[in-house]
Amino acid sequence: MIDPVLLRENPDLFKRSQEARGESVELVDEALEADRARRTAITAFEELRAQQNAFGKTVAAAPREQKKDLVAQAQSLAGRVKEAQQIANDADARFGEVLRRIGNPIIDGVPAGGEDDFVTLRTVGERPSFDFAPRDHLELGELLGAIDMARGAKVSGARFYYLRGIGARLELALMNMALDRAIAAGFIPLITPTLVKPEIMQGTGFLGAHADEIYYLPADDLYLTGTSEVALAGYHSDEIIDVAEPMRYAGWSTCYRREAGSGGKDTRGIIRVHQFNKLEMFVYALPEEAEAEHARLLSYQEEMLQALGLSYRVIDTAAGDLGSSAARKFDVEAWVPTQDAYRELTSTSNCTTFQARRLDIRYRTESGKTSPVATLNGTLATTRWLVAILETHQRADGSVLVPEPLRPYLGGLEVLEPIAS
Repeated sequence: MIDPVLLRENPDLFKRSQEARGESVELVDEALEADRARRTAITAFEELRAQQNAFGKTVAAAPREQKKDLVAQAQSLAGRVKEAQQIANDADARFGEVLRRIGNPIIDGVPAGGEDDFVTLRTVGERPSFDFAPRDHLELGELLGAIDMARGAKVSGARFYYLRGIGARLELALMNMALDRAIAAGFIPLITPTLVKPEIMQGTGFLGAHADEIYYLPADDLYLTGTSEVALAGYHSDEIIDVAEPMRYAGWSTCYRREAGSGGKDTRGIIRVHQFNKLEMFVYALPEEAEAEHARLLSYQEEMLQALGLSYRVIDTAAGDLGSSAARKFDVEAWVPTQDAYRELTSTSNCTTFQARRLDIRYRTESGKTSPVATLNGTLATTRWLVAILETHQRADGSVLVPEPLRPYLGGLEVLEPIAS
């Protein structure tokens, strides 16, 4: 959650952030009032407890004939202490509840507004052009025997699919290429759990406004994760860690999203599905190094897209389109020819100390005290990337040229050929 000291000292910072996000500014004043009530209640409890401790010594030292009356007074005082403690606990819980509703304060320069108010930072690569009518990724996938939506729907329902044959191999090639690049950049690979406890899901900020996107198993009180970011953030929960050098992990996992509220949007193909694979970068760093680390994660993503020959743009996501935990997020969107549009393939977020405060992940400062670390995340490869790869590198006969860096992961295969009908 947010830093209560910073809230107290600079409430206008949070009000500006809330306004930019399009969220309640009044919530900041509500939090300040809850904080005042909490501190008043804690002070009252501590004063009563001090009186109780002092009175206990008086009772212990009193003559026997006076103890009966004094014990009765001590019992009355104990009742008042217990009541004061409950009031303090309730006030603390109330403060925490309000605080959790305030998003991470955005970093200076993040554009205000909603989904359409992003700022394009750069556009890279030439958009592909064809002297034939290009096929979309699903038509190509069916010609190649790579994607089977019909049987996915038969077995699991809408927005499920099979990757088969060269489709399965292509995804594994993509993921392994990304993993090799992550390892070369100093990331430790992890295969992560995809079921996590509520406190881990809550700690990463995913049980807020978009909680309806998450699959929940009530019989087990566990959540299916939509990104390995959740398990990666929980990996060092309740720990004091050494981040003199950033700790970098690359988590490979299957991910699940309900796509609640998406209606008929992107129902064709594998752009918006309920299950997909993903390689997620995650970093624990000193707070003062977070912005530099954020730029580094973005550079790894761009290098990956460039290696695959994809045209893309980088956008600075507007405040109202950030999740509650992100202080800044860059999206990288690849050009999808048949949609005549850029579509998000990856994003990277700087969550500053927001998640670490919730999950109690700290480092030891030079003074010996502990302080929350910063956490960052960014996707390096996912199933959706197949859409841009197939459409960008297609040829008139329905074959697809394999980007050169992917070929070693496909046994040297240079061209994906349509299968015989």
